[in-house]
Amino acid sequence: MNIVLIGTLASLGAGLMTGVGALPALFGRRITRRTNDALLGFAAGVMISASFFSLIIPGLESAEAEYGGVLTSALIASCGIALGAATVAALNEALPHEHFIKGREGSEAAALARIWLFVLAITIHNFPEGIAVGVGFGSGSVADGMPLAIGIGLQNAPEGLAVAVALIGQGYSRGTAFLVALSTGLVEPLGGLAGVAAVSVSTVLLPWGLTFAAGAMLYVISHEIIPETHRHGHQNRATTGLVFGLILMMLLDVTLG
Repeated sequence: MNIVLIGTLASLGAGLMTGVGALPALFGRRITRRTNDALLGFAAGVMISASFFSLIIPGLESAEAEYGGVLTSALIASCGIALGAATVAALNEALPHEHFIKGREGSEAAALARIWLFVLAITIHNFPEGIAVGVGFGSGSVADGMPLAIGIGLQNAPEGLAVAVALIGQGYSRGTAFLVALSTGLVEPLGGLAGVAAVSVSTVLLPWGLTFAAGAMLYVISHEIIPETHRHGHQNRATTGLVFGLILMMLLDVTLG
């Protein structure tokens, strides 16, 4: 099967895990905020581990092979990470959040704004996650891309649950909450197609693509996920989840990669 198609399908599978994660909310199972924060911490740990073991380290190795020299490869990786973080930061600033609360006032509007901002944040960062999966397959090796696809899929599940629970808490129906959670992951195959197509054209782009995706993910971890897990006083559970997520993704990368 064509590697572009494999990378796109793998990113689609990872994206659909947001819907799998939202299933407990659809069937009425109550998830406490404490558990939700622990699961989001787990997602952050998976993303941190994937950023380094599946993206930055392979990016450094690829840059050294393509351009030669340890210093050159480090500079390329640094630029790629900075560009990835800056791109997601720019998207975050450019999104028109106001239309979600137009015409409303008071504390209810503020709560609604936070929830939809969170939904948008999940959607925004799912795109570079898709790019990351696609780039992982872009080298032409399924073995290189599969651990990343599995890891991204695993961390998408608690994010989908978080979106669904948040929307149900604001009075949305379970069906609507589930569909919104599922839709946040459907941007991943678009990113996957873009990533795998770009680096398949030229291996020179591979280190840039890998480190760009890592920078985008690291920005989201610091700017969106970790603050969200610490906002309700459950930082100990969130940190424990983060450590377990990091270890699990590392094991996946070592054993499957």
